Formats: sequence, structure tokens, C-alpha cells
Amino acid sequence: MRKKIIAANWKMNLTYAEAMSLTDSLVDSFDDNGNCSIILGVPYIYLHELVSRIQSQPFFSIASQNCSDQEKGAFTGEISAFMLSSIGVEHVIIGHSERRILFNEDDVIIARKIKKATEHGLIPVFCCGEEFEQRKSGSHFSKVESQLTKGLMHLDESQISECIIAYEPVWAIGTGVNASPEEAQEMHAFIRKKTSERYGKKVADEVSILYGGSLTPMNAREIFNCPDVDGGLIGGASLKPEDFLSIITTMNSRIKHNN
Repeated sequence: MRKKIIAANWKMNLTYAEAMSLTDSLVDSFDDNGNCSIILGVPYIYLHELVSRIQSQPFFSIASQNCSDQEKGAFTGEISAFMLSSIGVEHVIIGHSERRILFNEDDVIIARKIKKATEHGLIPVFCCGEEFEQRKSGSHFSKVESQLTKGLMHLDESQISECIIAYEPVWAIGTGVNASPEEAQEMHAFIRKKTSERYGKKVADEVSILYGGSLTPMNAREIFNCPDVDGGLIGGASLKPEDFLSIITTMNSRIKHNN
């Protein structure tokens, strides 16, 4: 059975004290009844501290929000997958729409980052999703297929089996407008179908596909009830412990119901 995952993307938020307090609050209040995995995607400067802070928590792990596509060298300000792995980071978010749009990261760069991450034992959280105009024109499926093919599906079967895919419609990120359950399920099923065509049904059925895009405690239940949605990549709501824990509880309830 594929993993059910709730991942936080804190983006460029929180002071040191706020980050530590939020993490402690989540760990102290977490109910593991349901076995949902929790990934915290945090700013670089908090990674080492938070890896140490949650090391005794079996359901929690830490993700970097990005990594370099280079191994090492004269790349001022960059952080490599090798460096992240050396401090115990387990996951890395790659291909987020903000990196694609604001930092001009194309599928070639993203593919190189995925390669570096897997070479150093990091589990990629690969983000894909269409912009509003692509959804409006009906080209959203071809856009996501292109992102998957060029950015992720150069991996072999054993590598893809370890990856997490996050579908984030760009028009829903931080806007308060989320995809309907029907839209989310349709795209998640499409992503699983394309994964099956490339790697086979057995592998595709094991890959966790998360939904991201204005996911909140109010809409989580409907989204998580979709059969191909395996969790969420949470932005704004992950900065509020009560909201994030509510979303986790909703996923745990689905796990218990399905069992």
C-alpha cells in the first residue's frame, strides 16, 4: 500500500524561535493513530537543527525546499544534495512552481536536480502543475505530461518507486481557490496512468501523489476522499499548527476508514 503523506512547505517564513516552537507544537500534539507520514519542508538555515529535533519521531522527516543541480564548486549561495544528505535531510522539494516561475528553472535544470538528489539518497518531492491559461485552454494534461516526461521520468524503476509526486495547479497556490475534488482526482489519475505507461501498474500503484494548492482543514476531507490523492503539500496552512494538525487528523481518519 502506498504511503499517505502530509508535507509542509514553510517557504521563506518564520524566525528561528517560531520554527522551533511550531515543530515542537506539532510533535507534542501529533496523534499517530493512522500512520500518516509527516514531512516538514523548511528553510535551509533550520535544517540541521530540525533534523536533530525530530530524529526520535518515527512519523516525521525533514525536507529541503530546494537543492542545486551541481555537485560542488564555485556556486556561491547554493546548497548541494550531497551537503543536505550529510546532515540527515531525507527529502527535497524540486520543481515547485515558484522555482519554475520566479527563478526560471526549466525541465532540464529540474531533471538535473532530481538526478543529484537520487544519487545522494534524497527522496524527491517532484512538483508539477499547470497555469490558469493552460487549464482554460484545455492543455493542462499535456503540460503536466511534459513536466513528468522531461523532469522526472528519466529515472529508472527503482528510483521512481522512491519518489513522491505533488500536483499543484499554479492557479490554486496561495490564491484561496483550490481545484475541485473532481479536478484533483482527474489529474491525479492521469499522473498515475502516465507513470503506469512508463514503469508498469505495480510501480504506479506504489507512488504517492499529493495535492497542493490552497488545501485547508475545510476542504481536506473532500480532496483526501479522492482515490488517487495520497495526501497534501501544504503551504499557508502548515504555518498554523492547529490547521496543519487538523489536516493530518483528516488524513488519519481516511486511513483508518480504508483499513
